Amino acid sequence: ATAAIAGAAVVGTLGVKTILDRPSRTYEDGSVAREYDAWTQDGILEYYWGEHIHLGYYNKEEMAAGYKKKNFIQAKYDFVDEMMKLGGITADSDSGSTMLDVGCGVGGTSRFIAKKLGPNAEVTGITLSPNQVKRATELAVEQEVPNAKFTVMNALEMDFPDNSFDIVWACESGEHMPDKEAYINEMMRVLKPGGKFVMATWCQRDDKEVAFDAKDERDLKFLYEEWTHPYFISKEKYGEIIDATTLMNPVNIEDWNEPTIASWRHSNWVGVYDPRGFIFKPTKYLKCLRDGYCLERMHRAFDRGLMEYGMFAATKKTGASDASEE
Repeated sequence: ATAAIAGAAVVGTLGVKTILDRPSRTYEDGSVAREYDAWTQDGILEYYWGEHIHLGYYNKEEMAAGYKKKNFIQAKYDFVDEMMKLGGITADSDSGSTMLDVGCGVGGTSRFIAKKLGPNAEVTGITLSPNQVKRATELAVEQEVPNAKFTVMNALEMDFPDNSFDIVWACESGEHMPDKEAYINEMMRVLKPGGKFVMATWCQRDDKEVAFDAKDERDLKFLYEEWTHPYFISKEKYGEIIDATTLMNPVNIEDWNEPTIASWRHSNWVGVYDPRGFIFKPTKYLKCLRDGYCLERMHRAFDRGLMEYGMFAATKKTGASDASEE
């Protein structure tokens, strides 16, 4: 009997894994807006991740002490602070700046930076998700941040004139872009000469010297198709695309895998410690299980070097002509 129970448990576990290994949210036209609308409406992501739908930052001391001892939400604020440092964005230098947040989510970063830079700064957040714009606007009103505004807009075809913003900020939005060149070109276009550009995005490793093997290809396919990503590229390729615009000064490229990798498993642990975010929403159990499984698959991909956390910072050349005018 014991053997039968054990056998059934093994079969059941393998069956569940087989189901979870089949991606359920393949990228297609409209899928990004649809998924983020759903995540915003069910409230589970905001319950656990707060206002910031991006990874957190854990310094060496915090990692040595144990990442689970750090406040999960605070790690996300710390990430924004560190990204501001990378981009050279400060209240002293940018208090009267206009900033564009490309892929703003529910506006956590936009509001945070609007508060940091002060009332004379103007921050505009764009996203494909109407539900995110609605929630971001609600929170801006609640928190009394009138200098943060939000609108639905396609980052690949922005409505803004050339040279509109002093700062262009993009945090974990490139992953969902079906045209990486258009994504970069549009951000460079709307950035003012002398303006600051800073971007964070998940990247697959450069495969020019060591090609992806069969396992790499399978793992990447899962990561593309479970969270509606069209494809990833390497941080080196992003650098080439930025350079090809001829509009930017030399770009600083870094890999922040080390200070961010704890976020993947920390995300799962906060759900274990506090199940109230989903326990009363039984129709979301399978989705939550899938998300938890994908978080672990992401951790493993970053841990073995298949994925990298690309960080980019550059300024636009003064007197630069836009590519559309060349």
